[in-house]
Amino acid sequence: MSLINKKEVISILKKCYDPEIPIDLWNLGLIYNIDINEGQVDITMSLTTPGCTMGQYMAEDIKSKLEKLSNVTNVNVEVVFDPPWQPEMMTEEGREKLGFAPSEKKQKEEKKDWE
Repeated sequence: MSLINKKEVISILKKCYDPEIPIDLWNLGLIYNIDINEGQVDITMSLTTPGCTMGQYMAEDIKSKLEKLSNVTNVNVEVVFDPPWQPEMMTEEGREKLGFAPSEKKQKEEKKDWE
C-alpha cells in the first residue's frame, strides 16, 4: 500500500463544496491544516461563519471521500473558529470564481513585474 500525500488530499478537498457557496472548501480557504501520518489524515478546517449549520455535513463529506481511498486508514476532521475565516483566506482561484478582485498581494507582485 502506498502512502497518501498532501497533494492527493488537496485533490479530494477540491471535490468537497460548501453547500451555500459554489466553491470548493480548499479554494474557499476553509482548510487550515492537513496532517498525514501513514494512513491517518487529520484535517483542521473552519466555516465561513460560526453560525453555519452545514459544518458537520462538510466535515462528513471530507471524511467519507477520503476514506474511500485505499491508502487511507482513518480520517479526523476538526472544525475550529480560531482564527476566524476571512475572504482574504481564499485562493486566487476561489476569489476569481466569486468575482472578487485580485488580492493585494497578487496586485503588488504584478506591479513589481512591470515597473
